[in-house]
Amino acid sequence: MWLYNNEVIKGIEQIPQNAFGFIYQSTYIPTNEKYLGKKVLYFNKTLPPLKGFKRKRKVVKESDWLTYYGSHEKIKSLLKEDKHNDFKREILEFAFNKKHLTYLETKYLFCNNVLENEEYINDNILGKFFRKDLVNPNI
Repeated sequence: MWLYNNEVIKGIEQIPQNAFGFIYQSTYIPTNEKYLGKKVLYFNKTLPPLKGFKRKRKVVKESDWLTYYGSHEKIKSLLKEDKHNDFKREILEFAFNKKHLTYLETKYLFCNNVLENEEYINDNILGKFFRKDLVNPNI
């Protein structure tokens, strides 16, 4: 279950109209480890052309956002152990286009100091800034 402003989100109809995606935080409750990320709500899927036609078809399909917990390997391994009920999933903010979504994710990652804060398991920001590369003896 997703939470947004302390309300349970159970379906796409509860999402603001024209939203492209959202920034989320998954918290593993037993250890209070957190993961910040972004998730798109819809995918553009290309299908083969219909018989007798040449042009490929494009359809918009809802993503797997309802069952999504995060992309980090630690989260994936916990889910394999069936720890779904040990997670709290929160939607922090909605974005209305791809660029806005990336901006918000970067903003949240830097503002929460995810690379320096031990609470967060995020390893990198934008694939450019890595926890292992920080020159800080306290980490």
